[in-house]
Amino acid sequence: MNYPLHMFNYHVWANRTLLSHIGTLPAEVMTREVNSSYPTIAHAFTHIYVVDSMWLQVLQGIGMQEALEASMPLIAQTQHYTVEQFDQALEQLAERYRALLAEQPDLEREIVLVNPFATTRTTRLSEMLLHVANHGTYHRGNVSTMLRQLGHPSTMTDYMLYWYQPSESAKA
Repeated sequence: MNYPLHMFNYHVWANRTLLSHIGTLPAEVMTREVNSSYPTIAHAFTHIYVVDSMWLQVLQGIGMQEALEASMPLIAQTQHYTVEQFDQALEQLAERYRALLAEQPDLEREIVLVNPFATTRTTRLSEMLLHVANHGTYHRGNVSTMLRQLGHPSTMTDYMLYWYQPSESAKA
């Protein structure tokens, strides 16, 4: 089993699961302001989408600074998306990831990552893929807290639950 790819598929499943749950709630839940990491749930999903987009570009060989700059316009484009628009955008992005990953013979290949917020380091493609999944988990936790602040329950997106989704976990 390819664990970095498996974790990426978990990330896609968890985003879809949380958005599906939010889709059962009143539409304004996406744009109601809360005192949290992001002002709205839509802003949190925008962040997930923009950062996932940036990392895809880095995996494609684009420098991190350039990828970051190229991804910044996505903030204005997505921060007012509906649940359905986020679901569609994230699924299209996941397909782009899958196409790229299908062409990668070695996810353990090392690259030099020049991080404008830290230092230059050597890393592997697999580490970046694991970071994408971990980053999404962190911000889905933010969204769960925001839902509770808005008086709504969240839904379980734990990795353990993903184990029991045979149609999903079989993709890795």
